[in-house]
Amino acid sequence: MSRLAACCCLAWLLLLRPGNVSGAITPGAVWLDNRGQQIQAHGGGILKVDDTFFWFGEDRSQGLDPNKRYVSCYASKDLEHWTFRNQVLKLSDPENFGLGWLIERPKVFYNAATKKYILYAHVDDGTYKLARVGIAISDTVDGNYRYLKSFRPLGLESRDIGQFIDDDGTAYLIFESRPTKGFVIARLSPDYLNVEKQMSLVPAPLEGGAVVHYKGLYYVIGSHLTGWNPNPNVYATATSLEGPWTEFKDIAPPALKTYNSQSSTLLRIIGTKTTSVIFMADQWKPKELWDSRYLWMPLQIDGGQLLLPEPRPWTIDINTGEAKY
Repeated sequence: MSRLAACCCLAWLLLLRPGNVSGAITPGAVWLDNRGQQIQAHGGGILKVDDTFFWFGEDRSQGLDPNKRYVSCYASKDLEHWTFRNQVLKLSDPENFGLGWLIERPKVFYNAATKKYILYAHVDDGTYKLARVGIAISDTVDGNYRYLKSFRPLGLESRDIGQFIDDDGTAYLIFESRPTKGFVIARLSPDYLNVEKQMSLVPAPLEGGAVVHYKGLYYVIGSHLTGWNPNPNVYATATSLEGPWTEFKDIAPPALKTYNSQSSTLLRIIGTKTTSVIFMADQWKPKELWDSRYLWMPLQIDGGQLLLPEPRPWTIDINTGEAKY
């Protein structure tokens, strides 16, 4: 590691003190909900309903029933203060997946035609050989979701998943397909209960895929295949979801391994003055998953260039879209 990288890394580590700085989001800090409990929304995603953001993610709390898998839901109007709403999924093994079965990276879509909330997640056995997506459904955003089924989208393996909703309201699933050495961006069926059409195969062996549309360009971010260990996340751009995609570039100094994080979601905040794009990532602690942290930072993004700044406390005005740090 270079001297500059080491200094940057030390400065970042100094930020990882318990608790958010008052009035700010502090990447890597212990993030507490309205109950004073550590937020459990790992590998998660955001769905905005009217003026409220709903954050869904894996609940890895200590003391949970080891035979069940849990997804939690939190609500916020400012992205800083979060109210626990429900464990929307409390699921026993639904299809005899076997010992060590798992649910990862839950993402929720709202289908305006059916008025249903559809939860997608990576479901698998303990050896990661099944490689499927599972679907659950609810009439309300923070209700108890009912498990429906699992399948391999388009007949392909699916591990890490992401979600994307385009400006025209079309919903897409992003999923890693390891045998094809890339990840797929695919359009959902009209009822969102299936995967209908492959838009593109992003030609790189990456996971943790996320997409955002910003000023006429699609930006895709992914993480290299290093399991729980962080690595230099990368990005590419295209004028269409069907590609072609540019060559991948690092989003931060490679030696810092994306500040010890892995991409999960790109959240766009459209305000009256500007549009901000927030990089949402997980800082995994595989031996203490319940204490895994979150790295959220507004990206520097424009004209096909994207940079994740050094993490520090920051604020955002949801109405104007202005992010400051």
